Formats: sequence, structure tokens, C-alpha cells
Amino acid sequence: MPTSVSNTTEPEADNSFSSVTIALLKGILYQESDPPLWQHLLLHQSRVRDYLRQIGLELILDEAEGYAWLRSHKTEEGEQELPRLIRRHPLSFPVSLLLALLRKRLAEFDASGSDTRLILSRKEVADLMQLFLPENSNETKTIRQIESHINKIIEMGFLRKLRGEENMVEVRRILKSFVDAQWLHDFDQRLALYRKQLGEESSE
Repeated sequence: MPTSVSNTTEPEADNSFSSVTIALLKGILYQESDPPLWQHLLLHQSRVRDYLRQIGLELILDEAEGYAWLRSHKTEEGEQELPRLIRRHPLSFPVSLLLALLRKRLAEFDASGSDTRLILSRKEVADLMQLFLPENSNETKTIRQIESHINKIIEMGFLRKLRGEENMVEVRRILKSFVDAQWLHDFDQRLALYRKQLGEESSE
């Protein structure tokens, strides 16, 4: 005799779908931060993609690295362009420079195959950047500015503070999605541009 399927699972499915969608609209979703929610995302992945496509968004999901985020859908020829739900925030040259340096450091770290998590001290992050900054007689001011750039990148989600270790940060692997291989290929040329811009800012 066939058994009936309870409808109580439908509200649960809708709730988990809604929870995943809301979390993605708020920001980056990491597997390690919320494993149950991550599983709901994998379960409802097709439905989430379909819904987001209707409001002009695209789901970027990297199961291997364990993160997911949203970007605006690229309008194809003949498609009507929708208003942007995700705002673009222009980055200052120092912040862009530090992101590039961290991405290059992450590539070198991955090539070494030593571990899966790149953890650096704030001083190590500052040292990466200080090599490319124009000379400044006010070292205290320079360090304070670099700290400000580090905090900005933490806010953006590309660095994470380690609990109980104030001076240590983890480079989040989602940085690989934002600074791609082609970007790294042109790294030297971009650095020349950054150094020129930073030098102009310093002289001003």
C-alpha cells in the first residue's frame, strides 16, 4: 500500500531556499561559516539561480573552495538592461595594490602546496605593501594608512581576523574570483601604474 508524503517538507524547503537567497543578497556565503546553510544552497542551487536570474543577478559558486557570491548579470545583445541591485564601489589605488599583492602571495602559497589556509600577521601584510610605496619621512603616518587599507579589505571580506589573535589575518580564497589569472599576468605593468599614481598622491 503506497504511503502518502507529508506536505510539511514544503514549508521547510521554502524556508531554506529563502534563507539561502537572503544570505547571498547580504554578502558572501562561506561553507565553513555556516555548513547547514551551504548544504541548503547546494540542494536548491538550480532554483536559486533561476530566481536570481529574474532579478538580474548571477550566482557564482565554487564548491571546491567553499564560497558563493552574487554579481550583476551581464546583459546580452538585445536584452533590456535592468537596474543594478549590487552597487559597484570604486577602489583607491592603495587598496587595489594591496589586493593585487595579496592575490600574488596567495598564488605563491598555493604553488608551494604547504597548506590550505594562508595566514599572515598584519606586519607581514604591511610589509608586502610597504615595498611598493614611495618613500615617506613620516613612517608613523604611512603605517597608519596601511592599517586603514588592511581594515578596508577586512570589511570587503577578502581578509578575516582570527579569533583570539588580533594581529593575525587569513587571506580568503574568494580573492581568486576577483583578481583572476589574467590580472596577475599583467601584474608588473599594473604595479608600475600604481607606483606612479601613489607617487603623484604622495607629492600632492
